[in-house]
Amino acid sequence: MERQTKWLMLALAALTIMGSYYTYDSIAPVAGQFRTERGFSHAQIGLLNAVFNLPNIALALIGGILIDRIGAAKAILIAASICAVGAILTAIGDPYGLMLVGRLIFGLGNETLYIALLVGISQWFFNGQGALAVALFFSTARIGSYSADKSTSWFAPLYAEGWQPPLWLAAGLTSLGVVTALIYFLVDRKNEHLRARTAPSENFRLSELRGFSPSFWHILWLNVLFASVFFPFRSTFSIQYFQDVKGMTLADAGTANSYVFAAAIFATPIFGLIADRWGKRASLLLLAAALMPLNFLLLALTEAGLWVTTLLMGLSFSVIPAVIWPATAMLVERHRVGTAFGLINMIQSLGLALANLAAGALNDYFGASRGHPEGYDAMLLMFAGLSLIGFICAALLWHRQRYLGAAGIEARHIAPPLPEAGSANFAQGNLEKA
Repeated sequence: MERQTKWLMLALAALTIMGSYYTYDSIAPVAGQFRTERGFSHAQIGLLNAVFNLPNIALALIGGILIDRIGAAKAILIAASICAVGAILTAIGDPYGLMLVGRLIFGLGNETLYIALLVGISQWFFNGQGALAVALFFSTARIGSYSADKSTSWFAPLYAEGWQPPLWLAAGLTSLGVVTALIYFLVDRKNEHLRARTAPSENFRLSELRGFSPSFWHILWLNVLFASVFFPFRSTFSIQYFQDVKGMTLADAGTANSYVFAAAIFATPIFGLIADRWGKRASLLLLAAALMPLNFLLLALTEAGLWVTTLLMGLSFSVIPAVIWPATAMLVERHRVGTAFGLINMIQSLGLALANLAAGALNDYFGASRGHPEGYDAMLLMFAGLSLIGFICAALLWHRQRYLGAAGIEARHIAPPLPEAGSANFAQGNLEKA
C-alpha cells in the first residue's frame, strides 16, 4: 500500500507541474507575434519572463518557510490556484500592463508550487529512490516544456489566429493543475501516516542560514547560475534566435527548441537512476556544468550544426535537475528542506530576472534581428560567462567531496535521518556526517 501510494503521489505531483511548465514556456513561441502584432521590443518580451521571477526574489524564502509550517500538500493546492489566476490574466493580456501583472502572479504561485512539490516528493521518498523520483517528476514537467515548443506545429491554427489563443491554451492546462493538486491534497491527508514525519517548524531566524554547510552553498550557486543561463535562453529568446540567425520558420524553430526538452524526458530518469544506484553526484554535476559554456561558445563563435549545441544542452539539462535537488535535500535537516529550497529559489529568481532583462537589453542595444544576426552574439557570450562561473561552483563541490572522503551527497538515499534537536549534526548539514 505504501509503495503504491507514494508512486501515485509522484504522478499527481508531476501532472500538477506539467501545465505550469507549459505556461512558463508559452512566451517564446509567441515572441515573434508579440513583435509583429503588438510592436513589443526584445526588452518588453524579456520582461514578461523577468517579472515572473521578481516577486520570488523576496518571497521564495518566505514560501519555503511557509511550506515547512503548513505542510507541502496544502501549499501545493494554494499555489496551483494562484498559478491559474496568473495564467488567465496573461491570456487576457491587453493592455501590456495586465499581461505583466498576470505573469507576476503566475510566477508568485509557480515558485511556491515548485518548491512545495519537491518537498512533498522528498517526504514520500525519504527512504530511497529519491533521485529517480525527482528525475521522473522533471521528465513529466519537460513534457510541458516540449509541448509548448511543439505547439507551434500541433496547434498551428491557434497561432494563425494571433497571439492570444495560444496563451488561452496555456491557461487551460494550468487550470487542470488545480484539479490534480486538489487530489494530491486529499490523498495526502488520508495517507499522511505513510510518509515521512517531520519535526514541527521552529520560528525562523536569519542566523540559521549560517548553519548550512559549504557544500550546500556550492550547490546553491550552481543551481542559480545554471537556471539563469538555461531558462532565459531556451524559454524566452531561443525560438526568435533560431528564426533570425538560422533562418528557420516559426514551426521549425519551435521543433528545434523542443529537442532539448524531448531528450530530457527520457534521459533525466536514467541519470536519476545512476545517482541512486552508484552515487557520483558531484562528478555528474561537474560533467553537466562543463557542457553549458561550451554550448554557448559554439553558438556564438562557430558555425557548428544546431544538433551539436542541442545535444550538449540536452545532456546538461538532463543531469543537473535530476541530481541537484535530491543532493540538496541530503545536505540539510528534513524539517528545513522547504527553507533550503526556498532560499535557493529566492536567489535563483533574482538571477533569472536579471538574466532575462540583461539579454533583452543586449539584443536591443546591438540591434539583434534577422537583418543583423550578429546582434545576438553579446547575449550568447553573456550566457557563456555565467555558465563558466557555474562550472567553477561544480568544481568546488567536486573537490570538497574528494577532500572530505565522506559519503555526503554520494549516499543512496534522498534525505538523512532526522537528527535530534541540539545534536551536532542538527545545524551543520549532512555532507561530512552522512
